[in-house]
Amino acid sequence: MVALVGVVIALGGCATIRRHATLDTEQVLAAAGFLMKLGDTPEKLASLRALPPRTLVPQSRAGRLYYVYADPETCRCLYVGTEAQYQEYQRLVLAQRRADEELMAAQDNLSATLNWGIWDPWPWF
Repeated sequence: MVALVGVVIALGGCATIRRHATLDTEQVLAAAGFLMKLGDTPEKLASLRALPPRTLVPQSRAGRLYYVYADPETCRCLYVGTEAQYQEYQRLVLAQRRADEELMAAQDNLSATLNWGIWDPWPWF
């Protein structure tokens, strides 16, 4: 029983992490100018479910290249963008990665400057 509870909690945690990552991606897509189209009919939902979920994929339509991102679970929507919007998305993702790396480096530097020696011994470790 305890193992079953642990599995349920772990799976719930994975779903929460995936949902959070999906929302982050969708925010960047929107910031890059992608249009969100709701799957508000049974036909649209079926079409949405036929696409690779939570993956940005190129699609041709009427001789033009578009990039689509299907989210059949969280928002039940499709994000659609052009090549220019895809390039902006890539730029924003790279900028976010750099900002995350700079934040981690700053946190590491702050931690390194703290003189942990003056706090020894820690009886609870």
